[in-house]
Amino acid sequence: MSRAALLVLADGRFPAGGHAHSGGAEAAVKAGRITGAASLEEFCRGRLHTAGLVAASVAAAAVLGVEPGELDAAADARTPSPALRVAARKLGRQLMRAARATWPSDELDAVARRFPKGAHQPVVLGLAARAAGLEAVDAAYCAAYESVSGAASATVRLLSLDPFDAAGVLGRVAPELDVVVGRAVEAARGVVEGGVDVLPAASAPLLEIGGEVHGGWGVRLFAS
Repeated sequence: MSRAALLVLADGRFPAGGHAHSGGAEAAVKAGRITGAASLEEFCRGRLHTAGLVAASVAAAAVLGVEPGELDAAADARTPSPALRVAARKLGRQLMRAARATWPSDELDAVARRFPKGAHQPVVLGLAARAAGLEAVDAAYCAAYESVSGAASATVRLLSLDPFDAAGVLGRVAPELDVVVGRAVEAARGVVEGGVDVLPAASAPLLEIGGEVHGGWGVRLFAS
């Protein structure tokens, strides 16, 4: 196993399409829930322990070999917003393209054929990590970090927030990544024995509502 593959997969320059999505930050800025570094930190912390936990658990389970169709259905059930489901599948499709070019794999090819419109992004992330020879914990860290880094990066553009302040937010939230990843990997291992129903279903209603509102905007900076 090469841990350098983890650096490639987690690199913001990896062409997986995440730069076009704000992780709900654009809607939160418009609603006045993110106004600066302090409120961004609160937003990221809430996102990490809800959507981030779910994504990290799904990604880790994919590395462990849980059937991708079952994981995709579980991710769908944990994403009530149709707009966010569409966004997750678009991200999954783009990540699949990048992963197949970087780590060619029969398994990735098969899932790409099965889901021509894209599987949920955390499912593809886990499969990409598996193809790269990484472990469940690696995929969980990628998913958990992406759940907050995308929002922080988007807020820099949305509010002209000082990039140093955004980096400081990520630094302060970082210790909680370890906690979330630990829970995610434990849940993923439980799926092997108990099925996908044991995956976390942490709720983030404002993210879902914001996703639907954002999807109806005629003009927006980010796709989601």
